[in-house]
Amino acid sequence: MQVHGDGPVPSRGEQAEAAEREAAKRRLLEQAEADRVPVDDITRAVPDRRWRRDQR
Repeated sequence: MQVHGDGPVPSRGEQAEAAEREAAKRRLLEQAEADRVPVDDITRAVPDRRWRRDQR
């Protein structure tokens, strides 16, 4: 890493890795948002008839 007036300057390879990490993070966040389930969908009570059948 080279040192420049204000401090260390990342090399081209380090800059490319940082850009790839940012792009990967963005993709993960976009995928997580696409897969997100609204709260209303997971808090609704759904009767489980299989459980009742086993309790007889």
